[in-house]
This record gives sequence, structure tokens and C-alpha cells, in this order.
Amino acid sequence: MDFIRDLRYETFDLLVIDWHAASGKDLIKWVRNGPTPSIPILLLAHPREEEDALGSLACSGVDDFMRLPVRAGELAARVQALLRRTYMSPAAVYTWGDYVFKPKLHAVSINGERVHLTQKEFELALLFFRNMGRLMSRKYLMESVWTLTHPPEVELLSRSLDTHVSRIRCVLNLRPSNGYRLVAVYGQGYRLESLADEMQAA
Repeated sequence: MDFIRDLRYETFDLLVIDWHAASGKDLIKWVRNGPTPSIPILLLAHPREEEDALGSLACSGVDDFMRLPVRAGELAARVQALLRRTYMSPAAVYTWGDYVFKPKLHAVSINGERVHLTQKEFELALLFFRNMGRLMSRKYLMESVWTLTHPPEVELLSRSLDTHVSRIRCVLNLRPSNGYRLVAVYGQGYRLESLADEMQAA
């Protein structure tokens, strides 16, 4: 399936899935056991499929549900609400262990000591931490941090991305000895891994 292939190699903020009976159930199960299990899912279903779809909502980790047919304005509103609920925490400070991020100040500290990152480095580092364990494609990272719009810029930004990741890894000491791995997945992108999470799961 092209959709499965895209999920393997691209990064998405949210999935809108048409139930379509058994195929919808199988697809949701694949997503929740696939490379991006935490991605929010909005499920669409016809009234005759509603009972099965709502069962999936409870059992398969679907985040929201709408009955078909849907109005474009309502769909857009539900998508925005789900994105805000998933990614836009109202907290002014984000903390992961010894790392503290303050987005309003573009400041990050480790063990109470502030370290210097440029604005783009800060945005990229925060994106990695907020998506801990999630593989993010190079395209997604460039679009999220640099708002890529011109194809001729792709090669230049791709090299810049690697430089930024290398500096973030160094400045924030994202190494196994410090409990983290910022790894490159060949041909796909980057993923920040917490070794503490891996040990708890083992």
C-alpha cells in the first residue's frame, strides 16, 4: 500500500482514516504497532459502521471520531483541536530529566546551567525532545524548522540540517554516556532515543 510506504519513510502530524470496516481496523492496528505509534488518529465512519468504529476508538487508541458525511469546516476545526491537544501544551517550560527548555526565551539549561543554542538549533532540539523515540524524516525536519518553500534550497538545507544536528548532539551531550542517542537513520531521518525509556521497557 502506498500509504504504508509513506508512513515508513515520511513523518506526519496526524492521520485521518476512513473506517471502511475491516480495512480501517487493520490499518489502525498497523499504525499503533508501526514506526510512529503515538501519532494522533481521527477516524471517519458512516453511520452503519459507527458501532464498530466506536469500538475501535476505545480499544485501538483512536483519538477522535466523526460521522460521515462531514462538513469541511467542522473537519478542519476538529483537526486543529486534536493537533493543539496533542502537541501544544500550555506549559511555558518543558522538562526532560536534567534538560529544561523555555520556548518563550529560546533558552535551554542542563542541570541548571544554561547552554547556548541559536534559534534554529533550539527549535530543532525542542522538536527532537517533544518527539522522543519518533523517527522524523529529513523533509519534515526541514519544513518544520526552516519552512522550506523553494526546491533549489533543498540540498543546501539538507547539509545545514546535518550541521545543526551535529552541533546539538555535541552542545547538549546527547550521547549514550548521558542517557540519550541522537541517531541518523540512513535514507530516512533522525530520531532522539532515551536509554532510560529503553531500560524500563526491557
